[in-house]
Amino acid sequence: MAGNSFGNLFKVTTFGESHGEALGGIIDGCPAGVEIDFEAIQKDLDRRKPGQSAIVTQRKEPDEVRFLSGIFEGKTTGTSIGFIIENTNQKSHDYSHIKDSYRPSHADYVYDQKYGFRDYRGGGRSSARETACRVVAGAIAKQVLRDVNFQAFVSAVGEMSLDKPYEELDLNVAESNIVRCPDAEKASEMESYIKEIRKQGDTVGGVVTCVIKNTPIGLGEPVFDKLHAELGKAMLSINAVKGFEYGSGFEGSRMKGSDHNDKFNTDGTTKTNFSGGIQGGISNGMDIYFNVAFKPVATLIQSYETIDKEGNIVKMQGKGRHDPCVVPRAVPIVEAMAALVLADYYLLNRASKI
Repeated sequence: MAGNSFGNLFKVTTFGESHGEALGGIIDGCPAGVEIDFEAIQKDLDRRKPGQSAIVTQRKEPDEVRFLSGIFEGKTTGTSIGFIIENTNQKSHDYSHIKDSYRPSHADYVYDQKYGFRDYRGGGRSSARETACRVVAGAIAKQVLRDVNFQAFVSAVGEMSLDKPYEELDLNVAESNIVRCPDAEKASEMESYIKEIRKQGDTVGGVVTCVIKNTPIGLGEPVFDKLHAELGKAMLSINAVKGFEYGSGFEGSRMKGSDHNDKFNTDGTTKTNFSGGIQGGISNGMDIYFNVAFKPVATLIQSYETIDKEGNIVKMQGKGRHDPCVVPRAVPIVEAMAALVLADYYLLNRASKI
């Protein structure tokens, strides 16, 4: 299986399955001398971990990361950073009923067709549990870019969405509620809705918005490796993501150029920011902001029809512990992938000037 690595100079390779012994990764290219805040790394993991609230999967995992190499006396050494996160609360028997059947809209069928074999316990390698490794690597990337601020939040659940631009919101409020929405009233409505969806044995999707402030000017390459293209790839690599838009996004297609153009101030900043902080594939120093759309979780705790390995129509019902809505736990994953992209381009930009 290829495709387990992400990045060029700042590169992370992950390993492990949802119900294996452990997850883990290797980070290559992290500069030497970066002082590591271990509490900040664990805090991001805690924001992603299961069992943290009543509206997420109740699998109980501490998700405590253990570093094996690349850090000495609290600072990076410049060598490969190895880490593991042990799985402690697997219930593989919850998945015995899908051993010979395929869950709709999951990777079960295509994995079996591609490899002739699959780990059916929680989806194996296709499980979103793999994203814990991305959060560790992204937390370190954030510490490489200490002056850059990454802040993601839930902006929509189902048909409920924020009707204010992010500039009018206090984004710090997002972490004060379990939905991670920076509008307390809307967060309460979203929470009630997710709980009702869970009672129905159903699931719902949503949108995570990410804002990146204090990005240096000049990150990104102007042809195939545009900054927004790499951000799009990063976000679309996250489980359950169905769409990515940055800046004015699809709304920009409805505007006239005279309204959409970001006019300059004398200091090089712009009066508007429909470009989303990126022009010609290169960061311009303005806020980078984008939306990431997540589909409803495919596992339903209700009866439905599917097929087995022989192509027979069979009845199935989801069992075990699953999220009714993934977006609250996806917030730190989106931040992590954004940080990995910017750290990589930061190092590429620095290398090009040597």
